[in-house]
Amino acid sequence: MIPTPPIPSQMPAPPWSSWEKWLQSPPGQYVLGWEQKCFDRIVADVFGFHAVQIGLPQINALSENRMPLHALLVNSQDSRKDAHRFSWRVIEGNANELPFANESIDLIVLPHVLEFAADPHQILREVDRVLLPEGRLVISGFNPASLWGARQYLSRLIGNPYLPRDGQFIGLLRIKDWLQLLNYSLDRGHFGCYKFPLHGEPAMNRMDFLEPMGNRWWPIFGAVFIVSAIKRHKGMRLIGQVASVRLPAINQLAPAAERNQLCDSLNKTEVN
Repeated sequence: MIPTPPIPSQMPAPPWSSWEKWLQSPPGQYVLGWEQKCFDRIVADVFGFHAVQIGLPQINALSENRMPLHALLVNSQDSRKDAHRFSWRVIEGNANELPFANESIDLIVLPHVLEFAADPHQILREVDRVLLPEGRLVISGFNPASLWGARQYLSRLIGNPYLPRDGQFIGLLRIKDWLQLLNYSLDRGHFGCYKFPLHGEPAMNRMDFLEPMGNRWWPIFGAVFIVSAIKRHKGMRLIGQVASVRLPAINQLAPAAERNQLCDSLNKTEVN
């Protein structure tokens, strides 16, 4: 994670300092368009009954999924106008305490949730609690190791960040480490958004040629990443010391010939 230097309080806030305002800007629309295509490809072949998207109602990450129930979890700060644009069930709740039963969800999508959360570990623990074994988890976020991440770090020094200033962007390697600790196997991943971090829409449209070039020559330096992981069954562990059980000794067996001789001697003794 890129450290966040202090922001001088006297510096004016940029016009899209908040997350929702930034999503309405040309860079925000560019990111949403790329992520929509990736989400459509990833969730199309995920099967089950219940799929949940947490946050970011500006995008429908479940549009290509064919599960019978799609739900969107929003908090009190999310826009209700965007939440009701799509045909899904809207549930109000907190990502730190998901209002779902244990192992009841087949697919969970976290679009830019962890990097704007105060406690991303708690959100992953809650996701692991409600996700079914062999269920799918899809996460998207900004890549600190990119031109966008470098500009974000440098622009904070002058009080004019390029991306929303309240985000603490987490690298993909750290996300992978967290998922492996929870016994998730990585299924697939994508990097994208290789255009230069500019504000104007005409300038960004003239850089369309950078997408195929970046995907081929510097794929890990895309501004945004999406990773998909599968929850695996946890192996059985023996806790504590296993008590040693001693098998009872087997009595020594006498051959059949010896048994016959013993019986004859006993019969002679009884006759005498």
